[in-house]
Amino acid sequence: MSEEISRGEVSQGRMQGIDRRSALLASSAIAAVSLVGTAVRAQTGRNQSATAKPPTEFTKAANRRVLETLPFNDRTDFENAQRGFIAGVPGNALRDPQGKATFDLSSVQVPTDAAAPDTMNPSLWRISQLNSFAGLFRVADRIYQARNLDIANVTFIEGDTGVIVMDPAIATSAARNAVELYFSHRPKKPIRAVIYTHSHIDHFAGVAAVISKEDVAAGKVRVIAPAGFTEEAVSENVYAGNAMLRRAMYMGGGEMPRGPGPGQTLGSALGISGANDPLTLITPTDFVTQTGQKMTIDGLEFEFLMAPGSEAPSEMHFYIPALKALCTAENACHTLHNFYTLRGAKTRDSSKWVSYLNQTLEMWGDQAEVLFAPHHWPLWGNANIRKHIEDYRDAFKFIHDRSLHLANAGYTMPEIGEMVKLPPELDRNWATRGYYGTVSHNARAVYNFYLGYFSENPAELEPLPPVQAAPRYVELMGGADALLEKAQKAYDAGDYRWAAQILQHLVLAQPDNRDARYLQADAFEQLGYQAEAATWRNIYFAGAQELRRGLPQTEPGLAASPDMIKALPIEMAFDFLGIQIDSEKAAGKR
Repeated sequence: MSEEISRGEVSQGRMQGIDRRSALLASSAIAAVSLVGTAVRAQTGRNQSATAKPPTEFTKAANRRVLETLPFNDRTDFENAQRGFIAGVPGNALRDPQGKATFDLSSVQVPTDAAAPDTMNPSLWRISQLNSFAGLFRVADRIYQARNLDIANVTFIEGDTGVIVMDPAIATSAARNAVELYFSHRPKKPIRAVIYTHSHIDHFAGVAAVISKEDVAAGKVRVIAPAGFTEEAVSENVYAGNAMLRRAMYMGGGEMPRGPGPGQTLGSALGISGANDPLTLITPTDFVTQTGQKMTIDGLEFEFLMAPGSEAPSEMHFYIPALKALCTAENACHTLHNFYTLRGAKTRDSSKWVSYLNQTLEMWGDQAEVLFAPHHWPLWGNANIRKHIEDYRDAFKFIHDRSLHLANAGYTMPEIGEMVKLPPELDRNWATRGYYGTVSHNARAVYNFYLGYFSENPAELEPLPPVQAAPRYVELMGGADALLEKAQKAYDAGDYRWAAQILQHLVLAQPDNRDARYLQADAFEQLGYQAEAATWRNIYFAGAQELRRGLPQTEPGLAASPDMIKALPIEMAFDFLGIQIDSEKAAGKR
């Protein structure tokens, strides 16, 4: 897609095929555009450049405080993440069917015995180390996982006559290599079933490398998913797929080089940032429709718990009594999860999420001896499993209740995002640190879920759009030079949030003002170095990159793969056509 943008289009906040407000996750990065045919004004008297800047002393000090605050001497997670290791991926690279290396796993791995660099929050460095243990692992009797070949694990459960594959990754190359790695160390048996735990693409889009549609149609393989899976999987990636794809690029660091340095990404902390393959989908043959439902899959009995509206609109937990093995899908990982995901999706019901974790404890909490999930590493021992789920539940319950308490006391969404803090006993729990979701944006999500975006301040009822308001803010602040001076002082004092916030007005008012763009990029960069959340780090660095270099060259609509389109029910297909119609061009037509 051409990224040529005229001055008029910039002022309207549009670009071809994609609304620019949907494309960017940081509002001030909206104006980081490639202005073709527009002279870029030379600024004088300031030493700004388009190059990355090293961490400042303020940033180094902030990261040192993290080292002093959290229990880094606790190495339990490192022991668990390596437990049961069988073998790594040959050559530490994903390969195509002809044996050619297609993705270097070392690009998203960091030394597991090295201190964090100045360019990364030490807590985020720690989870990145844990996500660097890649290969095949034995979880328990008849359960194996290929971990850190992709953002999600591929789990293998051995039935009586064959293998059940759970959540076959997002990339077909990762799924294929996971299967090959498993069968190189376990008996070669037919794949009898695939289980999708929920409706997000990192849990099903690699399926075509694991099974074939022909075998499914012939009844040789079952595909099992929670009720509503197909509609939710398709609608999320088709209805808003164009906007969500662009947003996901910022949240996931899709255009950034791999690594821990300036402008680099190691992934989203849920897992690595892996290969980029076309999305595939094989629609389910069997659906789980109610809590308590039981299903025998290749000789093993599974018990299910429905968890719709938690981490995904369609999601389920399950327990295998014969193996005393519990899977909580993506509802109790080793990171604080999102109540609202920054790539954009329906806000999640954190109250329901808490209730599902309670139900899980009530149904299987006294029985489970191994807990495994499609992200991160397992846990063993009933007491450890109960504590993990209880702590996770309590963190979610606290954020939910505290956010509503403050809302009822009259505080607004931004204030609540700043005020909610986990109590020390939960804040020091590694599994609920904010690597993927954060307390700040989760608290704001609770407010928005119950009360929406409006604060009841009349001044915010019909605000001027940012592009229209920006020149007036610049004028009020004394003009571009005065605003730049104030922003530079804030930056020099280590007040990067404020520098970035006031600069957004100048960047929107004068998109060709290089000093404004470069200084805001510098502020974003320091915030990225300090961010504990991989998602925030990616967004800050992506914003900085656009401010310095212009928009990435990305085709729209890539999330709507052929398999996704084929899975559209006819009613949703017509709804999608309605979304695609430009009502201004269609005016007066039938």
